Amino acid sequence: MTLSSSIRVQKPIGVSLRSSNRPIHAHACRVNRVARPTLHLYRPQASSSPDTETSTEAPDNDATKIEKDSSSTTENSSSSASESGPTPEIQYIEPTGMQRAMTNFRLFFALPWRRFKSESALSIKFTGAIAEKPQPRFSSTLSLPAICDSLQKAAVDPRITGLVVKIDPLQCGWAKLQEIRRHVELFKQSGKWTVAYMERAGEKEYYLASAFDEIYCPPSGSISLLGFSVSGTFLRGVFEKIGIEPEVRRIGKFKSAGDQLLRSDMSEAQSEQLNALLDDIYEDFVDTIATSRKKDRAEVENLLNSGVFEMEKLQQGGWVDGLKYADEVDDIIKERTGGKEDELRFVPFKKYKKVGRSAFNLDGGKKGIAIVRTSGAITGGSGGSGITSGDVIAQLRALKKNKRIAAVVLRVDSPGGDALASDLMWREIQKLSEEKPVIASMADVAASGGYYMAMACRKIVAEPLTITGSIGVVAGKFSLGELYKKVGYAKETLSKGKYAQLFLESRPQNQEESDLFDASAQHAYESFRNKAAESRGMDIEALQEVAQGRVWTGKRAITIGLVDAVGGINRAIALAKEAAEIDSNEKVRILEVSRGQFSPLQLISGGGGASMSVQMAATAVLLLRSIMGVGNNNNSLTGALTPAAAIGAPALMEIMAAISTSTGGGSPGAVATAEESLMTGLARGQVMAQMPSYEIEGVVSKGLQAQYSGTMGGMLTGSELFDS
Repeated sequence: MTLSSSIRVQKPIGVSLRSSNRPIHAHACRVNRVARPTLHLYRPQASSSPDTETSTEAPDNDATKIEKDSSSTTENSSSSASESGPTPEIQYIEPTGMQRAMTNFRLFFALPWRRFKSESALSIKFTGAIAEKPQPRFSSTLSLPAICDSLQKAAVDPRITGLVVKIDPLQCGWAKLQEIRRHVELFKQSGKWTVAYMERAGEKEYYLASAFDEIYCPPSGSISLLGFSVSGTFLRGVFEKIGIEPEVRRIGKFKSAGDQLLRSDMSEAQSEQLNALLDDIYEDFVDTIATSRKKDRAEVENLLNSGVFEMEKLQQGGWVDGLKYADEVDDIIKERTGGKEDELRFVPFKKYKKVGRSAFNLDGGKKGIAIVRTSGAITGGSGGSGITSGDVIAQLRALKKNKRIAAVVLRVDSPGGDALASDLMWREIQKLSEEKPVIASMADVAASGGYYMAMACRKIVAEPLTITGSIGVVAGKFSLGELYKKVGYAKETLSKGKYAQLFLESRPQNQEESDLFDASAQHAYESFRNKAAESRGMDIEALQEVAQGRVWTGKRAITIGLVDAVGGINRAIALAKEAAEIDSNEKVRILEVSRGQFSPLQLISGGGGASMSVQMAATAVLLLRSIMGVGNNNNSLTGALTPAAAIGAPALMEIMAAISTSTGGGSPGAVATAEESLMTGLARGQVMAQMPSYEIEGVVSKGLQAQYSGTMGGMLTGSELFDS
């Protein structure tokens, strides 16, 4: 996070987490489960029009039943006790005849474009990013709320007999996959069949597919299950060659955000941290696949270690259920649906997500629970991409005044960002929590500034696969004086005030400036740590042991007191009802506050709303390498786009000056901003190259422009820039 335009509290950077040859989100776990109450979903009784879509329903009464189990406990090694609370699981219960009749009655009067034939199969294509927020009507991006909502509706929809999905390469985190798997299991509990079809898959795709009854692939398909690896890339040598001196202060043993700039190898602390994450990923993957495919752990481990790629062997081993082309799978679906021999009764996801929940009585109640979804890097102000403090604060204040809202679930999916913005939101969340229960629900990542927001809530719920923690601070700027000399660029600065040149990029900081920089970073860290200790009811010494910039999986976080419960958003809603003293038999209305906004600019820019400083930070390194003669000009970026001589030193220095001054009132942290934007993509495995790759000294970059979850964009920098 940026504090006073320079201090950043964010998750570690400088590493690319990969599943085989693709980025992965480094979080997974095996949970030692304890007895917990179960949440049941079934076809309920009457409600209003089937076309109402303004809200969804929390798990309760006619749609749900909650059974409490006082034996539910969770180990906590810190001074604050973890709470298991209501279950994260949802379970289907067969409806009564009257409930079936009322549902059919409402469906009969549904609008024509929301009707379809009975004995149809819901069809979903999983591909690319999965957004955390509900998406605009015309968006082609899948969103987690729409997926889960559709699976809940389909489980109780008498017209739907099965679920067919095509899984293409995914760019999302493991926590989202776990939430989707939970809803696939709900659908299966209704007695309906499920089929997954894949042509090309890695660990994440297979992890999702394993939740389905049947998995089909073409004979020529490619399933790559090779395990998990972590790589770190370091720019110290590059900076030394071109005359850039990074000045970075890190508070926290594990706060490795500056390692990429300062080091030429991985630190022991970072190695320890990443190995722990790898262990959790591996354990969760093995356990999940073993359970889903009815295998022993040893069989799954043998699969990962044998390097099997022949589809025939995968079928013989029981890892896939059949080798069939897409048209052959269609033939299977035709036999299972009620259509004619040449009729394929698919209901496209794009159409089905518009079907109102009220047809199935998954809507209603006088009291409401609001879901505020926050996703992306944290910045100040309003109206930008990611999480902007002004917009979130306005939403929270409106909810505080709304008497029909009994509780709030704050959904956090962020690696961090601006420290001031995080603190302002923390204060507003805390004030709201004094009036109404606020429960945090963590998605793929809720680290650093993301955790800062969550810790203001009464309770925190995380998926076992969530990445959280990273309570630490990084402050930094670049000194470009040597670079200026090499390219013949001169700059003189006049100033008044002892520290007026604190962030000046043309020279290194003197001792007094360096001491002030250190003190500022230390103050930011202590403020973050102390507030975390107070929020979690822990001694500062105990919190210090688990802080220091270290990231944890949700499963580990609950044992050290950073998280209260393991589960998804349904569990958070159940906890919110409990905290608001709403009877388990009382229906409540769920209001989705944070809906995606459509902007015509996204059609032009590719959807990101990219920060100019991010673009410049990434572009400058490539331009410098070309101008300074690093690499073959025929293969370099500038060689591919324009002659290096045409760029010119003034234009180059303008770019470098922009890196040092950034946007937002003279921030020197543009490279850190670029890295944090990149980290958002890396943490979720959502980095999507939108431009061709270019050869630089024999190393292929991933492409320049990236878009993360359709919510934020920027130029690739750091660990992806020179990563083969």
